[in-house]
Amino acid sequence: MDSIDNRQVSVVLTEVATAKVNAIIEQEEYDDIAGLRISITGKNATEFEYGLGLEVDIRPDDMVVEADGFNVLIDPKSFENLAGSTLDYVEDLNASGFRVDNPNQPAWEDPKAQEIQELIDTQINPSVASHGGYIQLLDVQDNTIYVHMGGGCQGCGMAQATLKQGIESTIKDNFPEIQHVIDTTDHAAGTNPYYQADQHTH
Repeated sequence: MDSIDNRQVSVVLTEVATAKVNAIIEQEEYDDIAGLRISITGKNATEFEYGLGLEVDIRPDDMVVEADGFNVLIDPKSFENLAGSTLDYVEDLNASGFRVDNPNQPAWEDPKAQEIQELIDTQINPSVASHGGYIQLLDVQDNTIYVHMGGGCQGCGMAQATLKQGIESTIKDNFPEIQHVIDTTDHAAGTNPYYQADQHTH
């Protein structure tokens, strides 16, 4: 595999985050953990969304950053947008958890996708927020866009109707060339599997 210069990513963990990860590793029943995976799982117009988890295997194309007591694993799609990031662990009365301080701002390479993202953030999400939900743009392909419904929208019996009646009409009114709005969320299961473009048939 091609070697990747760690300086391109330079993901840093604070002492508190490092101690927390090591404590979690010690609590696990197995001791063959390869490292902590940090990945970018999504984005909106202003920030990335992240996934964190322990893994037992290092993938051949992983970016590996050494931390105190464990490795940090980053997939190739995520590492460019994680350059200069700091992983911290914050504890307070409202919410405790890991926080990624990332200097990079997300942006769609496709101008149309960026415009649709701004529409979702400024018009659609403020509306569905009253129901505790949010809409995330995943991809734009020709005349079709793929979205993920999360929060209160997830598992909601009215979610599909809301999508068809409100979200889809709003997007089509502003972007007449868009003919299909595909919701990739499995509402019945309450999970959110992302679509696979080469497997999507309906």
